[in-house]
Amino acid sequence: MTESIRIGTRASLLALWQANWVKSRLEELHPGIDVTLVRIKTEGDRIDFPLFAVGGKGLFVKEIEEALLRGEIDLAVHSAKDLPAEIPERLILSAFPQREDPRDALLSRNGKIWEEFPRGGRIGTSSPRRKAQLLNLRPDLEVVPLRGNLDTRIKKLKSLDLDGIILASAGLIRMGWQGKICDRFDPEVFVPAIGQGILAIECRDRDAQVKSLVSGLNHSPTTVELGAERAFLKKLGGGCQVPIAGLARNHGDKIRLIGLVASMDGEKMVKGAKEGKTQEAEKIGDQLAEELLSRGATEILGGVYR
Repeated sequence: MTESIRIGTRASLLALWQANWVKSRLEELHPGIDVTLVRIKTEGDRIDFPLFAVGGKGLFVKEIEEALLRGEIDLAVHSAKDLPAEIPERLILSAFPQREDPRDALLSRNGKIWEEFPRGGRIGTSSPRRKAQLLNLRPDLEVVPLRGNLDTRIKKLKSLDLDGIILASAGLIRMGWQGKICDRFDPEVFVPAIGQGILAIECRDRDAQVKSLVSGLNHSPTTVELGAERAFLKKLGGGCQVPIAGLARNHGDKIRLIGLVASMDGEKMVKGAKEGKTQEAEKIGDQLAEELLSRGATEILGGVYR
């Protein structure tokens, strides 16, 4: 094996960990392969205000996808939750390694669990999804905007004098920082982001060689789960600007999807779940979205986009 593969990645600690993990797995699967990382700065890395205010999800992937289309890299490694509902023409999401813990995690100042979180406490997040669900569960909380890479946000727990912050369990586990987690939210109560905990490997649609090389990284149950979640998101037409959440769990030949649409202040919320056969995962995503739209999500989404 003498192929040379260039992986495009953001330069954050977590993004580099993810890209290096893919690099190591490719080297294990294909001895002798030459894999290099190409660091690319995205719009999401340059701005210092909430992503939902300037277009949301595509801000962490656009420049990387453009490099892929220009042939400057051969594949890209993304956090699936950063991907917009639509993928550019000539590109394909070709492999999804096994999903890490999809739950949201609480890091608190004094090691308190969620049930002990103080009345009127200050909690950090810049995710509209997390903010809406927090305020729905606890309207007494003060939700403080929290931007930056994973390590930067952890430091802000102290520097902003917060009582707690909400982060994805998956990133903390991958970085070896799971010891910082004080509590994990029940995903049935606090629904994760679409694709949370999943890595997505993207390449050019016609690049058969690269697709073949990365095929061994794919985990079929994870692929099925993400298919249901992204179908749900696409049907709703949502992105980072809207509090939309969804989590699918694959159990043998069955799949269960829970989904949620909320107003920015968390006062209005429509939530539901649907089960069905694994081979109908995307259909289940469509059907759940249609159900939530008929139960009030249309009005909620209209209010957010106005």
